[in-house]
This record gives sequence, structure tokens and C-alpha cells, in this order.
Amino acid sequence: MREKGFFRMWTRHHKRRNTGRLIVPTITGLFLAYFGFHAYNGDYGIYSKYRLETRIAEAQERLDALVAKRRELEHRVALVNDGSLEKDMLDEQARRALNLARENEVIVLIGAGQ
Repeated sequence: MREKGFFRMWTRHHKRRNTGRLIVPTITGLFLAYFGFHAYNGDYGIYSKYRLETRIAEAQERLDALVAKRRELEHRVALVNDGSLEKDMLDEQARRALNLARENEVIVLIGAGQ
């Protein structure tokens, strides 16, 4: 087809879309969000460090309580095993084990922590 001396070419003109410009930033954002989430909440993340420190503090408290109880028990055993038997200690343990008391005695039991 001729039109005023020029050949007319039929071509398709595509409208440029903005979606192509958003693909790379979207993928980058998702990538950073994924690794950011796992850096905070993962097994070796920031939040797990705080949980580990809390568990260490709780375990240290239990250890301190057990060490104190062990010292008390070792002291009580030393009173019985030092070669001469403490009469009061023996009497206390026998009465507690047998659940006995004399007629004129008043028994007040106090816990080990008090």
C-alpha cells in the first residue's frame, strides 16, 4: 500500500507496563523479610538469645537452692558421723521417724527453709 510516497508498515505498539519495574524490588523485599524474620525468631536469632538467658537464670536459681540444701544435709550428716553421736540430733531423728513424743512435750515442727 502506498500513501503519499511512503510505504506504510503495520507494527504493534506495546504500552509499557509498570509491573516490570516492581518485580525486582518486590523479590528483594520478600528476601529481606524472610531473612529478617529468621534472624529475629530463628534457632540462633536474637529472641532465642533472650530465651536462653532466661533459662540460664532459672537453672542458676535451682542450682543455688540445691547447693544450699546439700550443705544443710552435709552439716546434719556431719553431726551424726563425726565419731561422737550428738544425743539431741539422734533423739530428734528417732522421734521424727517413729512419730513419738513424751506426755509432757510440745512439738513444733518448722520447715527447713524457715
